[in-house]
Amino acid sequence: MIVGSTHFHRKERLFQVEYAIEAIKLGSTAIGLKTKDGVVLAVEKRITSPLLEPSSVEKIMEIDEHIGCAMSGLIADARTLVEHARVETQNHRFSYGEPMTVESTTQALCDLALRFGEGDEESMSRPFGVSLLIAGHDENGTSLYYTDPSGTFWQCNAKAIGSGSEGADSSLQEQYNKDLTLQEAETIALSILKQVMEEKVNFFHQDFTVCIHSFLQNSLLSTNVIIRGDSQQCRYRSSSTDIPSIHPVRG
Repeated sequence: MIVGSTHFHRKERLFQVEYAIEAIKLGSTAIGLKTKDGVVLAVEKRITSPLLEPSSVEKIMEIDEHIGCAMSGLIADARTLVEHARVETQNHRFSYGEPMTVESTTQALCDLALRFGEGDEESMSRPFGVSLLIAGHDENGTSLYYTDPSGTFWQCNAKAIGSGSEGADSSLQEQYNKDLTLQEAETIALSILKQVMEEKVNFFHQDFTVCIHSFLQNSLLSTNVIIRGDSQQCRYRSSSTDIPSIHPVRG
């Protein structure tokens, strides 16, 4: 008997959802930390070939001018969810003349994630194989949410997803506190990512880039940290700009 993606196994399990969650554990590690000043998202950016254009590897994307997300898992699935969230936030802004809250945006995104297996559409025949860390600032202050392929979401102070999530979550529990400054949160995120990166950084490996984006009330701070395999040194490139219009944030 073949059990479909929308059918519970006799042990009351949805195997397709479990497979999707396991697939995320093979993805790049991403970390989110909420501070009193903003939310920091940091993602391991793997450049596996010198023929690959680094700017084309998007791991942090903007949903609206006050909301962004980091992803781990299938990038194509993440883009589908992000595009849906963008449409929802723009429709809300057009209809009500105000930005959509971070929680409502997350709920709209998870509503789409729950629709797998509906109707006869093959494009929705399986769960989305991606987890997101959604960060933003609204009338309620700064927020950080975590979503998984089941369509469930939680609000977090700090969270890690991806291949190094278990070790990163343990480190976050030890190092995180609510009084962190934005700069301290960035330092912690970078330190943890260096510890849990799946590939060991050494002379024989390529450089690894960590994308760090901080979502504040009126601006977006962007930093690329390049971890060199030969010298274990870091090179920083940072910028501070007004949050751009609705386009992917490229690290």
